[in-house]
Amino acid sequence: MKILVATEKPFAAAAVNGICEIATAAGHELALLEKYTEKSQLLEAVADADALIVRSDKVTAEVIAAAPKLKIVVRAGAGYDNLDLAACTQRGIVAMNTPGQNSNAVAELAIAMMIFMSRNRFTPGTGCEIQGKTLGIQAYGNVGRLVAAKAMALGMKVMAFDPFVPAEKMQEEGVTPAQSLEQMYESCDFISLHIPATPQTVGSIGYDLVSRMPKGGCLVNTARKEVINEPELAKVLEERQDLKYVTDVAAATQAELDEKFGKRVFATPKKMGAETAEANVNAGLAAARQIVAYFADGCTRFQLNK
Repeated sequence: MKILVATEKPFAAAAVNGICEIATAAGHELALLEKYTEKSQLLEAVADADALIVRSDKVTAEVIAAAPKLKIVVRAGAGYDNLDLAACTQRGIVAMNTPGQNSNAVAELAIAMMIFMSRNRFTPGTGCEIQGKTLGIQAYGNVGRLVAAKAMALGMKVMAFDPFVPAEKMQEEGVTPAQSLEQMYESCDFISLHIPATPQTVGSIGYDLVSRMPKGGCLVNTARKEVINEPELAKVLEERQDLKYVTDVAAATQAELDEKFGKRVFATPKKMGAETAEANVNAGLAAARQIVAYFADGCTRFQLNK
């Protein structure tokens, strides 16, 4: 089988070498399309591919239509809104992600952002410590659990809300289960978002929730920008001069937010959550192993479009 690695932003060399070793050891052919600049290059490259590995590259219905032999596509990372799952399903293509492979990198960034904002973005002036503060985690999955553990190690109290995780599980790990989102926002100095962008969550973080935060509260977003209701966020930041917002996914209106609210808001220049050497390698190798397992015995453990 021919496995195509199509990455506008390439994997690290170590990841590419590892992917190659995994693929060839299993008897597959590996092809690389790196740093491509035109969609036509991707459309041409997928024409004879049986499997596809991507990072943030968009696998649209057009791409799928150009790949008549494609059987599986794996997004090296947790988020998968760059994959057209409906188009994959229609063609009988298995779509997967690699959950957990970049979780630690994202969790470390979330903690770093809290410290960064607490210390006035490392500019002159008296800041505060995160020790003794209360952190609320919205979605207690792979990343959320790591954030919780790191926060508690730094002396923070941790609360979490996730309707899909039993309260007993959270309590076993030292986390207080929130009875509702509203309760968590009202109780926490920091809120860390780890929800995916779904029809239920898009635009769900807005005025009603953020305005409930205690004085000096800070909203931390290492998830997706689509979950933020930007006009409502701007409204609450204008009304509440004490609140802060820090994000790894710049808002569509980020320039306006920066100009209007100054040091109270910050966005990374590009999405940095998975931008570590370790996460880069882990996700790439996991994607290759999942493809090899699928061709070997039909393993679909991380299939998204079941």
